[in-house]
Amino acid sequence: QLVESGGGLVQAGGSLRLSCAASGRTFSIYAVGWFRQAPGKERVFVAAIDKSGGSTTYADSVKGRFTIFRDNAKNLVYLEMNSLKPEDTAVYYCASGPVYTYWGQGTQVTVSS
Repeated sequence: QLVESGGGLVQAGGSLRLSCAASGRTFSIYAVGWFRQAPGKERVFVAAIDKSGGSTTYADSVKGRFTIFRDNAKNLVYLEMNSLKPEDTAVYYCASGPVYTYWGQGTQVTVSS
């Protein structure tokens, strides 16, 4: 089970840190991804981190502004979001498991201009 938190309302240029908390002892054997879905749009990839935290990938739209990292001892994955833009407004989801089998319920991020 995955639970996201940390969303909220922020002004453009601001920052937020999202957290993805996982239950179970198998969390550290899977990569974790963050995705987002804006109103009326499809869910899209934002960032991912491998099981050890040694390798990360980002969508071009967030590269240089967002950072994904994890703490396997605490079963947590974070998404640090800086220099936020109104177009970052979306519900953010974390996913894990084989082929992203498991998803959280999402957390709303709203960036005002």
